[in-house]
Amino acid sequence: MYKQINQTQRYELSAFLKAGLSKTSIASQLGIDRSSIYREINRNSDNQKYTASDAQQYTTDRKNHKRAPRKFTLGMKKLILEKLKLYWSPEQIDGRCEIDGISMVSHETIYQYIWSDKASGGDLYTYLRNSNKKYKKRYGKKDSRGQIPNKKNISERPAIVEEKQRIGDWEIDLIIGKNHKGAILTATERKTCYELMVLLPNKSSKTIKRALINLLAPYKDRVLTITSDNGREFYEQEAVAKKLSTLYYFANPYCSWERGLNEYQNKLIRQFIPKKSSFELVTHKQIITYQNLLNSRPRKNLNYKTPNELFLYPSVALAS
Repeated sequence: MYKQINQTQRYELSAFLKAGLSKTSIASQLGIDRSSIYREINRNSDNQKYTASDAQQYTTDRKNHKRAPRKFTLGMKKLILEKLKLYWSPEQIDGRCEIDGISMVSHETIYQYIWSDKASGGDLYTYLRNSNKKYKKRYGKKDSRGQIPNKKNISERPAIVEEKQRIGDWEIDLIIGKNHKGAILTATERKTCYELMVLLPNKSSKTIKRALINLLAPYKDRVLTITSDNGREFYEQEAVAKKLSTLYYFANPYCSWERGLNEYQNKLIRQFIPKKSSFELVTHKQIITYQNLLNSRPRKNLNYKTPNELFLYPSVALAS
């Protein structure tokens, strides 16, 4: 769980980084979660360089400049409506307005506005994403989906992939249509959350092979690793890896959290295409629209930058 670190820990963190310790080792030394280390470095680094004195100053400045309560204007409500229709969350609206210098009420106030609108018969709430899926435990259950030759387990994957410090590590999966007719292949880049999607007529291994190669080929120089689940549809993984000059890994059976970002992105897609929907009426044009909506949303974990900004224009995004 994320916990903000204190001033003393910042100086210890700075020293450990200079000594070349890994983020995991530093987290252990400081007795805090590794996510706190990554968040601290991302929030308080200057051009990717972390120093304790600067980090402390950034933190102090943020506390001293917390914005005062703002009047909820008609202009704000108009902007909120515009962004909700693009399926932005209240946090994304609030966060993006802050970095763009646009006056906006807090995300809590936006939620209150939405629920007040619902109580009076409005439909703003329909643009929010609801997640009611229950987790099914599968402890001890064996993988019964057949064997894929020459699989590389995720345990063999380079440690740098877990750190999300470079562009080029992808997680992939399938979203299956109603009655197992049709599928959507999704690919998520781990550092930037950049999403690629393609509609498929079926989930045969040869169809998946061709689709995955075509989907990632335009970005071949930024395809360093691919990680999927153990579905038989990924049987042609060796051909994919060879064609894209990349390394292909498989998560452990029934360990969806090992591809957590892709699983999360698929839930976002379900906002547009609900579970048990038929894909027979879904078009390639719609898929591109959904992909563009996801990639143009500001994301909290990206400091309210968008996947488009960080993946397509990384040097510009980092400079801003």
